Amino acid sequence: MSTEAESVELVGEEIIGNIVRAALFATLTGAFAYVSIPNPLSPVPVSLQVLGVFLAGAFLGPFWGSVSMGLYLLSGAVGAPVFAGGSAGIGPLFGYTAGYLWSYPVAATVIGMIVHGRETLHNPDSVGTVRLALALTCGTILIYSLGTIGFALVQNVGLIEAFFLSAIAFIPFEILKIAAAIGIVRSDVAVAA
Repeated sequence: MSTEAESVELVGEEIIGNIVRAALFATLTGAFAYVSIPNPLSPVPVSLQVLGVFLAGAFLGPFWGSVSMGLYLLSGAVGAPVFAGGSAGIGPLFGYTAGYLWSYPVAATVIGMIVHGRETLHNPDSVGTVRLALALTCGTILIYSLGTIGFALVQNVGLIEAFFLSAIAFIPFEILKIAAAIGIVRSDVAVAA
């Protein structure tokens, strides 16, 4: 009597690939957090984490970009040193930068929806530069809106003061990050060609 074993695929290759990509972008965002410099105009440091959010939304789309940023937050919460300056734990998720951190999955979703739409993912380099810049700008506005609210609540300051300390002070840096993200998406064309 012989028995034949059939392979059973519990999780499809596409899902596994998307999980791996989401984990890679979460890791990249954590690596970007180590590029953290003091901002002379604000107690909130300048870091490249937002660039990771931009890239996750642009390359992974709304769902997997959000999953990626959720993995990023989860890894930091359980102790991986992936938050700004290598910090970790739940403290940053409830501190004066919490609004920024909690906005990352939402911002990646918004960026992904603008770049890819709601239906299918396509290569982000096929999206026009204006649409890509619009997506990144909307993501930035969302991140800094929630960051400002979180900063105001935790620091017990008014929204206007919080806006100047936690948003206006970062505009030049965010313009550079948007330009870098557009350059990275566009450089993918050169690599693929």
